Amino acid sequence: KPQQNGFNESFNGRLRDELLNETLFRSLPHARIVLESWRRDYNEARPHSKLGWLTPKAYAEALDRKDRPACCAG
Repeated sequence: KPQQNGFNESFNGRLRDELLNETLFRSLPHARIVLESWRRDYNEARPHSKLGWLTPKAYAEALDRKDRPACCAG
């Protein structure tokens, strides 16, 4: 059922609007390259408001550091 998982619906909508509706893929390898580039931008370069304007990568790294025992934080 649509709209049951807001995160997935938001991600799918952005992927569709920003990439899939705008790109004509020449081949499956071309699609893989373009999708990977978009995914990296989405996760590593683009800040997200729900994550306090951090990128998902930076947010995950901060959580990882926070959850480590004091002996292992680094």
